[in-house]
Amino acid sequence: MMTSPRRFRMPGLRTRPRRRAPLPAVIAVLMAALGAVSPAAAHQYWLAPSRYLGAAGKTVEIGAIAGTGFRGERKPFNPSRCVRLVVRSRRLLDLAPLGRQGEFVWGSFAPSDSGGALFAFESDYAPITLPVAEFDAYLKLEGLDGPLAVRHQQARRDSVRERYRRCPKAWIAGSDAARATAPIGLPLEVVPLTVPGAAPDLGVRVLWEGKPLAGAMLRAWRAPIKADGSPSDGESRDSVGVAWEVRTDAKGEAVAHVAAAGEWLLSVVHMAPSTDPKAADWQSTWASLTFVRPLEPGR
Repeated sequence: MMTSPRRFRMPGLRTRPRRRAPLPAVIAVLMAALGAVSPAAAHQYWLAPSRYLGAAGKTVEIGAIAGTGFRGERKPFNPSRCVRLVVRSRRLLDLAPLGRQGEFVWGSFAPSDSGGALFAFESDYAPITLPVAEFDAYLKLEGLDGPLAVRHQQARRDSVRERYRRCPKAWIAGSDAARATAPIGLPLEVVPLTVPGAAPDLGVRVLWEGKPLAGAMLRAWRAPIKADGSPSDGESRDSVGVAWEVRTDAKGEAVAHVAAAGEWLLSVVHMAPSTDPKAADWQSTWASLTFVRPLEPGR
């Protein structure tokens, strides 16, 4: 069942940005070493549900957050940039018509069973121009070795034109593995091979245009959760460092080590020369998957 979005204060999200807490030393040192990286280029971007533990008849509201170290500010819905916004449970539902310009709640959904639900969003491209040093620094930070090697062979210029898009997903816990493990058809997609959060290790496959993407840098962050399994405040919690990172193998697969309880974010980016040279020099696609590893009983 779908319900229309409304204004509310989403758990884990606030209406107005607060002063940010200092970044952990490891992040600050890395950013200082690489130079100031553009927020649009370096930030993680993830779907943020109001709750991760699904229950029949209980509404889950969805929005998005952009930030650094799994901490950030929620993003208002922009219909002009939305290519698709869907949820897959017993069937696939289109939530895009529910989204309203400027709202922080993009849509809401009440599961009819306990099988789980997968939210997915795809944005259109947005342009940005970066100084060469910043662009190269963020290629290095994100492990984009191929594009960085090509950049070093190109003629020296003052700036680089990029266009980027987002492809995040969020899994609401449930028992039907197929709802989580079947690709949903995003240009770049992190596809779990089993139910996310159900075991200490999670096999995933990264797909680019439906095919395995070998050598992609998959990175992970973890944030605390509340006793009831709901996410902590995404704006006021501290930034965290990367929990681990690993490159996908020849099959586009990797193992995500998610033994610790908490809200997990898996993120990957793919960069390629722009298919529209008039619009940009390079184009990037960012994909993510958020889910919860529940607290053990009595913890």
